[in-house]
Amino acid sequence: MGDVIRFDSVEQYNKLYGQETLHPLVTVVDLSKASTFPTHAIMNFGLYALFLKQTRCGDLRYGKQTYDYQEGTVTSFAPGQVVEVNMEPGVRPLSYGLLFHPDLIKGTPLGQEIKHYSFFSYASNEALHLSDEEKGIFRDCLDKIHLELVRPADKHSKKLISRNIELLLDYCMRFYERQFVTRTKVNRGILVQFEELLEQYFQSDRPQVQGLPTVKYFADSVHLSPNYFGDLIKKETGKTAQEYILEKLIDVAKEEILGTDKSVSEIAYGLGFQYPQHFTRIFKKTVGYTPSAYRIIR
Repeated sequence: MGDVIRFDSVEQYNKLYGQETLHPLVTVVDLSKASTFPTHAIMNFGLYALFLKQTRCGDLRYGKQTYDYQEGTVTSFAPGQVVEVNMEPGVRPLSYGLLFHPDLIKGTPLGQEIKHYSFFSYASNEALHLSDEEKGIFRDCLDKIHLELVRPADKHSKKLISRNIELLLDYCMRFYERQFVTRTKVNRGILVQFEELLEQYFQSDRPQVQGLPTVKYFADSVHLSPNYFGDLIKKETGKTAQEYILEKLIDVAKEEILGTDKSVSEIAYGLGFQYPQHFTRIFKKTVGYTPSAYRIIR
């Protein structure tokens, strides 16, 4: 695997790529002008980062998954994420990006809102796919931030930099939500897989072995991060992935209650519950009756 390069400061990142540091907590980088760059590295980000990839120049890997990016996409990383970079031989990095330290936004409205930009919380294997117009907006936002960095700092600098970063992130959220619409065919395929996997889960012995099904289990099965998977299911169905799982679980439970002579405890254990009381509580909350009462009235 090799050594991990940690980026705990903007200066460390800029030094690796031969970029000028104009501010200790934020930088706008044009990697096409990088004087130095690694061809292979494992990077641990202590910074927030967004890059507009102008061409595919290699592979980015998070864990065992290859980052889903192509030419003209935005990749995003948050503090604590680790990514492996593999450059293709003879190719230079062509990216325009922003990196900022968490301390930059402490005490600002953005500092309170940063957790709502869900693309930062992904397991770094989904990218934002931009149109030409959206790429122009992204570059324009970075240009505005860069203008603030090159001018002499004053009492307005931190606020304006923070607001321009927030504007960029708001646009990225718009691009992200638009992506669910324009990639509907791909998303519908994921939903079909989810439904099939749910069916297979309850038809197998997995509930008894692994317990109740989780969103992470299904997200991993379709090679997506749990957050992205959950957002995709919500966008496609209007229900959260957890609600979707619960709906299936209750449906299977009803079949077991009405179609077999199994006791409530046997049904609960068969569905993956450790305690029958937990099953009874969830069933009553969802259906309005306890499993025993449901069997009688139906």
